[in-house]
Amino acid sequence: MDTPLRLGTRGSPLAMAQAHMVKAALIDAHRMTDGDIAIVPVKTTGDKVQDRPLAEIGGKALWTKELDRALGEREIDFAVHSMKDVETIRPAEIVLAANLPRADVRDRLIGADSLDDLSRGARVGTSSPRRAAQLLNLRPDLSIETLRGNVATRLAAVESGSVDATLLAAAGLDRLGHRDIGTGIPVGTVLPAAQQGAIGIETLAANKTVRSLIGGINDPDTFQCIDAERALLYALGADCHSPVAALAHIRDGVMTVHAELLLHDGSDKIALSAEGPPSNRLEIGGNLGRSLLDGASPAVRTLFAG
Repeated sequence: MDTPLRLGTRGSPLAMAQAHMVKAALIDAHRMTDGDIAIVPVKTTGDKVQDRPLAEIGGKALWTKELDRALGEREIDFAVHSMKDVETIRPAEIVLAANLPRADVRDRLIGADSLDDLSRGARVGTSSPRRAAQLLNLRPDLSIETLRGNVATRLAAVESGSVDATLLAAAGLDRLGHRDIGTGIPVGTVLPAAQQGAIGIETLAANKTVRSLIGGINDPDTFQCIDAERALLYALGADCHSPVAALAHIRDGVMTVHAELLLHDGSDKIALSAEGPPSNRLEIGGNLGRSLLDGASPAVRTLFAG
């Protein structure tokens, strides 16, 4: 195997922090040295365009297509992703080879101690259809304003008063050293995005050597839960326009998947759960997605292609 191995990543501070986590895990698992892995930043369209919601400019592929190209052209050997940024249908030649252990899955509220503490009509910045719909479902009086950018940009928007509050993934804040910022919202109040808190490592399906190496840092429970959540998204035909939330967990050998679909304005919602053995994770996720569609109102159902 040629070294150094080239680990592709987006160039944002969070993406770089996650790349260093993957590098450290590989070094620890395989007794490698720092020089055995080179981190290769790749500029993505999603990083370049910051003034419009992701759904308006091409969806989640804006985070992955340049890294996919770099993999295909052998400019990098593997790539690291925040799993919630990875589209459900991936190129056949690329495989998810591992997930690191999942971090805090919750959203964290910045700008107030709780959702109840937000003043009437408070301006909450987000570009996530899920977060916007969930906030409006809980607090129809809130004013949702589009807010994109990296973590620092969104924190600065609250600090400057451009918006009164925002929601950020707890995992991302923690990975950037911001464990003391914001208030974690219980998942029973705001269910997270599917795959939130998980880091994934992809490589070419044909590269068996690298696949085996990456497999050595895989966390089986996280991998199985991500499988179930992706099966749910696939059954729904969900994309970045879709107000959908999902979370799988495994306890005492039983996998439970919680999910909900909403209208964009939060005025309608359906929430269901399903459980079973982790070995049946694809069926659990897929069947739950179909049950959600069957039980949803026509208005909610039209938001999904499933």
